[in-house]
Amino acid sequence: MNRSFKIYVYPHRQNDPFANVLLPVNYEPGGNYASESYFKKALAKSHFVTRNPSEADLFFLPFSIASLRHDKRVGVGGIQDFIKDYIFNISHNYPYWNRTNGADHFYVACHSIGKLALDKVAEVKINAIQVVCSSTYFVPGYVAHKDASMPQIWPRKGDPPKQEISKRKKLAFYAGAMNSPVRESLVQAWGNDSEISVHHCRLKTPYSEALLASKYCIHAKGFEVNTARIGDALYYGCVPVILADHYDLPFADILNWRSFSVVVATVDIPMLKKILKEIDFDEYLRRQNNVLKVRSHFQWHHFPVDFDAFYMVMYELWLRRNSVRGSLSALL
Repeated sequence: MNRSFKIYVYPHRQNDPFANVLLPVNYEPGGNYASESYFKKALAKSHFVTRNPSEADLFFLPFSIASLRHDKRVGVGGIQDFIKDYIFNISHNYPYWNRTNGADHFYVACHSIGKLALDKVAEVKINAIQVVCSSTYFVPGYVAHKDASMPQIWPRKGDPPKQEISKRKKLAFYAGAMNSPVRESLVQAWGNDSEISVHHCRLKTPYSEALLASKYCIHAKGFEVNTARIGDALYYGCVPVILADHYDLPFADILNWRSFSVVVATVDIPMLKKILKEIDFDEYLRRQNNVLKVRSHFQWHHFPVDFDAFYMVMYELWLRRNSVRGSLSALL
């Protein structure tokens, strides 16, 4: 992949009226949706980019959903029309989209409104590769194996902290807003428990301390299946517990999630303590050790490091590049 994979990025001038939407940001990304900006910045500087479209395996549609929603000229309500116009322009000004009807094109979006952004351009949703954080195969529009799941990661500086297993006294931990039936069920079942610590509001103590003090850290579906909590858990060496049905987990084509996490159906929330306690100590140690191994795949860097989040996304795209080529060959 490193030697041969090539991506053509549709070019835009620095003085383009929508340069803020189409070009990589010139600052350090932050917040819940930083993955989108980190990927674009890393790709722009990488050896994967080619200026020769004839040698490209895939074509990148560089519009930023996160930037569009904050642009007063567009806003959330205008994103669909913006992308409709964008696809119209590239399909009329360049020949590449029309060769495959977009099957060898991709875009990246971490904010949940990304799944609605394409409602006026169905051919993008159906044909193009969607690299998104909100990757649920329960909702129409996301197609597992055609599309790819990207982790939602809160940027942190420095190396992940170390914590002795003996200091992880709490069985499980969760904190977050009550914005879904899954989270409400979690609070109802375990809100007053002494071993599973569930909070339905902001902690008064540092969030990091709770993650470091827990064996398992709960990722519970909110408005969407994705949150930054999986990345948080991995960073602090805590075994993630996934409470989000129909979640196409990030890098699922590459990683064996059951080796470093616990996936629990939301209907089994009342059985959560029993499920976790039935995992013996040796098995917990195995999963926690695997957490320490895989967490490097869930980190962004200013300059990509082998096997980090950027390279993992690129490998997911590489796998799909092979699928696109196979499909095109079958048509010829």
